[in-house]
Amino acid sequence: MTEAETQAEPALPRIWVDADACPAVIRDILFRAAERVGIELTLVANQWIRTPPSRWLRSIQVPQGLDVADSAIVERVAAGDLVVTQDIPLAALVLEKKAVALNPRGQLYTPNNMAERLSMRNFMEELRGAGVQTGGPPPLGPRDRQLFAAELDRWLARRPVR
Repeated sequence: MTEAETQAEPALPRIWVDADACPAVIRDILFRAAERVGIELTLVANQWIRTPPSRWLRSIQVPQGLDVADSAIVERVAAGDLVVTQDIPLAALVLEKKAVALNPRGQLYTPNNMAERLSMRNFMEELRGAGVQTGGPPPLGPRDRQLFAAELDRWLARRPVR
């Protein structure tokens, strides 16, 4: 293969993690998967997050501020990449870039379910703005971890490899 052919090859997919709100147990699943299959995984957060030593793991610390980590991910994500996030507006932007968005409970964000998810998020924000106590999601349980790991494995199996 010539140098020109090598340069023309598309980049391999990467995993990006909106790490400020990503549960540690989900990060651990991601770390093990990155090592197992040899895929670049980058944590993006506004605080330093420890990663095990690995050639596949990277961490980007961004300044404090509203949506700074989200913006850093959107700037870097490419079509075919995977973004792990609980942030619905970030997931919508990821989908616009033809990447895949997965939440830590193993639910894929898709063009088909995004409008409903954004609508529900906005409705809940309106309720909170009006002083209604809405509560948060239930704690992440073993079933959520299994669903996440299974969906991650499906994505890893579909991605191109060299």
